[in-house]
Amino acid sequence: MFAIIVGLAIGFGVPLQTSINSRLRDAFGSPFVSSFLSFLIGTIFLAIVTVATGASLGVSGAILTQQPTWLWLGGVFGVIYLTSNILLFPKLGSVQTVIFPVLGQILMGLLIDNFGWFRARVQALSAVRGIGAVLVVIGVLVTVALPGYLARRADKLGENDRLHGRPEASLWFWRLWGIFSGMLSASQTAINGDLGLVLHSAVKAALISFLIGTVLLALIVIGQHPHLTYRESVPVHRWWMWLGGVIGAFFVLGNAYLAPTIGIGPAVVIVLIGLMTGSLLVDQFGWLGAKHNPITGLQILGLLVMVGGVVLIRLV
Repeated sequence: MFAIIVGLAIGFGVPLQTSINSRLRDAFGSPFVSSFLSFLIGTIFLAIVTVATGASLGVSGAILTQQPTWLWLGGVFGVIYLTSNILLFPKLGSVQTVIFPVLGQILMGLLIDNFGWFRARVQALSAVRGIGAVLVVIGVLVTVALPGYLARRADKLGENDRLHGRPEASLWFWRLWGIFSGMLSASQTAINGDLGLVLHSAVKAALISFLIGTVLLALIVIGQHPHLTYRESVPVHRWWMWLGGVIGAFFVLGNAYLAPTIGIGPAVVIVLIGLMTGSLLVDQFGWLGAKHNPITGLQILGLLVMVGGVVLIRLV
């Protein structure tokens, strides 16, 4: 039960982090700078927590040489996933940018569990768990895609109109890339979970993942924005806009704990439910400066379907 609460909580924090980082992006005029600062703050926070728990900040040479190379790729996968979402949004629009990575996360999570990839605990893909996964996917589609589709049908405009004229093959390339980036996100969860077992510290595993991501984003920022200034004239400064990195740190830390505890598949879908719930509440109440979009009964129905799918995957 504790693992489920952790998964829901860290998933719930994702849309809050997105709203916070959007405000930070407005201040600096760059999503890459916003992401870098978020990663940097998260790294500092995790370093403090690591020291507070009595763990060292270093990694022994034996671990570096004896462990597989993929053990250190969690931060890389996290940066690719983050950057992919930035690239997908103008190509596919908001709805498809959510849908296709989510499908990738669910697919990869179940595959990792079934085959024990990344040294994950094997949990066979039974018929019941397969049905649960299908229900989760249906719940995502009902919660995210169907309301937008109905609105576009009513208004006779929307994302499909904005995408009109682009080659379908090109769109499918980006859709498949979205699925791939979602698979990398699930892989990051598995890798960080195993890294936590190797280091005997989920906090230290999260720190290393964040540190690697911070270094990569620093290189990107240096290459794209050699001279940066804070837009003091833009009235967007809020004290909470610097908390995105802390929320992201808890997300990575929570996943590092969940992966070896309940398995990758259940971890992915439980976090997903928290994410979708948080997104709907942010829209409902317009938290952190987000646009106010009231929740519909159809979206609540989608959440209930998702919950049913998680029960089948996790508890049956």
